[in-house]
Amino acid sequence: MFDAKMTRRTFATTMGVGALAALAGCGGGASEDAGNDTVKVEMVTDVGGVNDQSFNQLAWAGMQQLADDNGWDVSYIESKQNSDYATNLDKAVDDGSDLVWGVGFMMGEAVNNAADQNPDVRFAIIDSTNDTGAENLTGVLFNAQEPSFVVGYIAGRMSESGKVGFIGGEPSETIQQFEFGYYGGIEYANKEQGKSVAYQGQYAESFTDAAKGKSIAQKMIKDGCDVLFHAAGGSGVGMLEACNEAGVWSIGVDSDQAALFPDYTTIISSALKKVDEAVVNVSNGIIDGSIAGGENIVLGAAEDAVGIAPTHDKLPDDIYEAALEIFEKIKSGEIVVPDTKETLDEFVASL
Repeated sequence: MFDAKMTRRTFATTMGVGALAALAGCGGGASEDAGNDTVKVEMVTDVGGVNDQSFNQLAWAGMQQLADDNGWDVSYIESKQNSDYATNLDKAVDDGSDLVWGVGFMMGEAVNNAADQNPDVRFAIIDSTNDTGAENLTGVLFNAQEPSFVVGYIAGRMSESGKVGFIGGEPSETIQQFEFGYYGGIEYANKEQGKSVAYQGQYAESFTDAAKGKSIAQKMIKDGCDVLFHAAGGSGVGMLEACNEAGVWSIGVDSDQAALFPDYTTIISSALKKVDEAVVNVSNGIIDGSIAGGENIVLGAAEDAVGIAPTHDKLPDDIYEAALEIFEKIKSGEIVVPDTKETLDEFVASL
């Protein structure tokens, strides 16, 4: 689904996480890249920071695994505001990094510029693309609409009030994937179950404003929503808190947020993106040369790179099992999940 957005020399490589791991195992690893020297990999976070309980934190977990498994020198630089991106990327280059990771679509332009300006340094970015054709940049993208569809299906099945909600961070094509996938899953459940669960969504215009996320959630709950899902980083943590206080079901994102927030007892599932595994496998591939630069790697259900959280103790068994069956249909291609307003409208009309 990303192919239409690729430009110039970029192309989509639909290699699975497992396939990437196999590639990373051939070619000699770090020794071919840097002789006997330790490989240095540095990560620059977006404004969510390394402890966002979301994709920045997952990316750092992957970096730490590279240190444990390979003995590499790994580190991170936190960005506090958007204007920090270029400066922090320059610092990572000045630190002598063999590979620099940017995390988050908001860093897309800055990472593309840094790659152009530093052709001898390899770069990779989560949730954004190589837009210039730079041979030293790899984009890593996820079909986030796919796990979002599954949790939308769960929300549709779990709702008793007939209203469910979505809170996004800052509007973008990436976050709209979550929204439209979620909406599609609700409509699929409606059709299957003969229900008419209504959707409402709002953006917090921030990934770091937990108070704003909580306030939006409280209004949705007051309006009658009894299941809420977020793709809003730190702002979404406010949603989880509001739902817990009100006794309303919530759905997390990126990581298993029920496990991260055990005191929040109303989290029924999370839409997963296996960012940590992607960072490990793509980094190994870039360093050993089995993954060339100048490409965009797209990972989704077919590659086992997305899914729903293993924690499901709040879900009835029949709904959880049905959700797993939906995921398998997505994985096989039987269900093609919408990721834009246009494809959502087409999908709903086809039900």
